[in-house]
Amino acid sequence: MDKFQIIKEFASNIRAERARKRFSQEYLAEKAEISTEYLNKIEREKYNPSITVAVNLAIALGIDLETLIPLNKLK
Repeated sequence: MDKFQIIKEFASNIRAERARKRFSQEYLAEKAEISTEYLNKIEREKYNPSITVAVNLAIALGIDLETLIPLNKLK
């Protein structure tokens, strides 16, 4: 899987988990300690977040990082 597919999968998984939990972008961004603008750009596949931001998003969503970045799909 190439870099762009990984970003697409990550963004899609964040959007899905955020919707499932009924979190607004503002709420999730605040919990993950990032700006709403940054989260918006991650979800629109414009930014490739650092591992720290990815971990903070997973924690804020109350899920494992593997849910956001399914490694079994990357093989």
